[in-house]
Amino acid sequence: MKKIFIIFCLGLVNIAGICQDRSDTIKVSNDLELVSLTENSYLHISYANIPEYGRVAANGLIFINKKKAFLFDTPWTDSLTMTLVTYLKQKMGLKVIGFVPNHWHEDCIGGLGYIKSKEIASYANQRTIDIAREKSLPVADHGFIDSIRLNFEGKLIKCYYLGAAHTLDNIVVWIPSENILFPGCMVKSINSNSLGNIADGDLKAYPGTIDRLIQKFSTAKIVVPGHGQPGGPELLFHTRDLLGK
Repeated sequence: MKKIFIIFCLGLVNIAGICQDRSDTIKVSNDLELVSLTENSYLHISYANIPEYGRVAANGLIFINKKKAFLFDTPWTDSLTMTLVTYLKQKMGLKVIGFVPNHWHEDCIGGLGYIKSKEIASYANQRTIDIAREKSLPVADHGFIDSIRLNFEGKLIKCYYLGAAHTLDNIVVWIPSENILFPGCMVKSINSNSLGNIADGDLKAYPGTIDRLIQKFSTAKIVVPGHGQPGGPELLFHTRDLLGK
């Protein structure tokens, strides 16, 4: 597999250790942590050393139901993803049965090769699949165009493509039972002062995409950005304000 070109949200490198001191943080390895969000969900935080920017953290989400786990975004690499999946199985008694990436960047699909090697079902925006295929990156098993509803052991997972923003293919994930929204890198943490890397995005479409996101999910209890600390709906409005600048 070709080495995936490293693309991440600039301006967020200082948040790498933001969750390290929380009492509900599980240190899986030097480069991987879990943080409890709700009774049935965890934030996974993985770290990569990026030339010129140092140690960078990226967020992903784990949803748990009936001793099964669904993963949203992988850690940065196949090896870190193996560490995560192995820990979930051996230490928490959880079998990962599904995966959805937010977009095609390395902090979302860097471990998709390992996911596929374990025959874990994967679903992605068809745009993500097309871009990944063009770049000779691993691709998900199943594609969707605008949205998909996944039945996860009796609980619902909803994935939506609301338009281009951070990238042309970025989606959002909504978990109704947990009231969790995972918009990934299109939404910025409250301490972010910029939109970060928009080299593969669309600044003209970005505001409209965020407006649709706000209209649809302004009552979300937990909002998880691609980098930095989770929050509530204020992260959506903060991102909109950054776009206004």
